[in-house]
Amino acid sequence: MLIAAVIVICIVLLVLAFVAPRLSIWPQRGVDRTIGTGQQAAGEAPGRLGRWLQKPFGNARRAANKSASTGRRGRSRLPL
Repeated sequence: MLIAAVIVICIVLLVLAFVAPRLSIWPQRGVDRTIGTGQQAAGEAPGRLGRWLQKPFGNARRAANKSASTGRRGRSRLPL
């Protein structure tokens, strides 16, 4: 279920960044902050377990940021 949510978030950020590049910064920051909170909470676990639990959140965060930046880059390459 979490994987599907991350995929949907990435698609929404990609489309939003393509349609309205400047307005897409705020939703991206909101997603980044939300995922970052989960990552920080997972990091409270002791030792290696904390690092292992942080990893999925870090990957989701990176995927969301990459999706938004790809949408902005695609928009900037349009011949308009």
